[in-house]
Amino acid sequence: MPNTLRPRSFAFSLLLLAALAPLARAQHALPPPQDATKYPAFDAHGDEKVAIAAIPFQTKEEMKYFRVDYLKNNFLPILIVVTNNGDKPISLAQARIDFIGANNDRVQAAEPEDVERRMTHVSNTGRAVPMPAPLPPMGGKPKTPDAKIEADFRQLEYQDVTVPPHSTKYGFLFYDMEGLGGNPLRDAKLTFRRVQDSDGRDFFPYDIPFNKFLDVQKGATQ
Repeated sequence: MPNTLRPRSFAFSLLLLAALAPLARAQHALPPPQDATKYPAFDAHGDEKVAIAAIPFQTKEEMKYFRVDYLKNNFLPILIVVTNNGDKPISLAQARIDFIGANNDRVQAAEPEDVERRMTHVSNTGRAVPMPAPLPPMGGKPKTPDAKIEADFRQLEYQDVTVPPHSTKYGFLFYDMEGLGGNPLRDAKLTFRRVQDSDGRDFFPYDIPFNKFLDVQKGATQ
């Protein structure tokens, strides 16, 4: 997902349909979302009548919803739940949704190719490597996109840039946790900037601290 939310191109989706069709039911179905305020880690703005929750999926059991073990490759799926209890639609078309670590490391949401590079340890740039004459350039041939990763992103990634009145939308964003320590959620947060109303007015930022999630999780295991 780029720094601002935007749907993937229609043409790109059509090209993937044939390859992804056999994988359509490969993962378990997610349970329906609750109101965002029902989750441990959320931020709610009463004046705007909007609440946003963030739920990290960080156990092997939770990986059943995906076709790929993202945790094994240091990518953390975070379920985003956006509830609009107002009478007008809200827009996330310009939203910036970043993971901010305890040391203020800012991580943007990953794209499928970011995960593919990590899993294969091969760059997917396709750039030619110049060689001395008279040998021709040796091209770095782009690898075929991983169909399982593409399917997960196409079906599970958060893509609803508009949230209608009195509705809840949800989906995953994937964040690279490499280099953020053994427990990257402690003292970290997910920030939402440039959530807007139907007139294009920016709401105040939403900050979702993960310590709330960790505290509830710890209490459940004691």
